[in-house]
Amino acid sequence: MKKIGLAILGITAAIIALANLGSLLALALSALISYAGFHYYRKSQSTFKKLFWGAVLLIGLLSAVSNVPAFFGIIALLAVIYVWRKWHGTDNNDIIANDSDDPFVNFERQWNEITK
Repeated sequence: MKKIGLAILGITAAIIALANLGSLLALALSALISYAGFHYYRKSQSTFKKLFWGAVLLIGLLSAVSNVPAFFGIIALLAVIYVWRKWHGTDNNDIIANDSDDPFVNFERQWNEITK
């Protein structure tokens, strides 16, 4: 029963993500425009250039905020990733290997042992 629920969630999320693919691309483009506006705004020296790049930044931010379907697409992509990990059993959050004695790999574990 759990696999059926995961399959239904995965198929639904994949359909939603594919339906919002254009919005996701538009969001990526507006994020790129916003980044360019912010980058060149900080580098510019004259007032005219600061106004121009500030306007570019504002246009990019407004177009990013207006892409509401893209945010649904991002949530759907996260759901697809969640279903993929649950289905294949790769929901492994334990990144630090406990069987190694390398202090650089197991720093967090060793730090917790030291501070007890």
